[in-house]
Amino acid sequence: MSYLNVASGQVVADLPGERRAAFVRRTYGHLAMAIAALAVVESQLLNMGMGPVMLQFLGAGMLNKLLFVGLFIGAGIVADNWARSNHSKQMQYVGLGLYIVAEALILLPLLYLAQRYDPAAIMDAAIVTAGLVTGLTYVAFTTRKDFSFLGPFVAVGMMVAIGAVVAGILFGFNLGVWFSFAVVALAAASLLYQTSNVLHVYKETQHVAAALGLFASVALMFRFILDIFMHFGDD
Repeated sequence: MSYLNVASGQVVADLPGERRAAFVRRTYGHLAMAIAALAVVESQLLNMGMGPVMLQFLGAGMLNKLLFVGLFIGAGIVADNWARSNHSKQMQYVGLGLYIVAEALILLPLLYLAQRYDPAAIMDAAIVTAGLVTGLTYVAFTTRKDFSFLGPFVAVGMMVAIGAVVAGILFGFNLGVWFSFAVVALAAASLLYQTSNVLHVYKETQHVAAALGLFASVALMFRFILDIFMHFGDD
């Protein structure tokens, strides 16, 4: 499948080296800014005392939990569509911003609990996530392999994971730490897939969308690594 860019109609991997490198720098620069923005938004929400409010909302009933999950999924779909916009640069950034806020809200309950009961777990999870992201990114770029074959696996895995979360809410069972390990593995596959897409799928003007795809995988990985650390910290 070919995506046209403004100048040559080539995918990023086929661009001249200087332009390809510039696209990669823009993409990872935006990824870094998205992670920094998430940290700032999360810090503000915690300082405003929104952690207990969110936990109270989620504890009010099954419908609230389903609504919370549904809104996050819907926001992710809308944000990705906006970030891929070829008509408005502003809309691309609105999409990225929307996803940052949605991610901050979905992470808020767990981060609040971690901050209250196991603060060290947050830094430990961040370090492990950074190590895994660095290693997987190195593999993807040094091998120059097209990991697009992981796309169907990641899509099916995400649907299964969402189904498991919804089932857990409906039937009131805890998914357990092994589910978190499985989602971390899924996030690693997603990161390889998204890193490959940076060169093999996106066009030259889509660095915001490329950054959003990477950011979603990184945030997913961090969330469930933190869950694992908290689980063993409780022991």
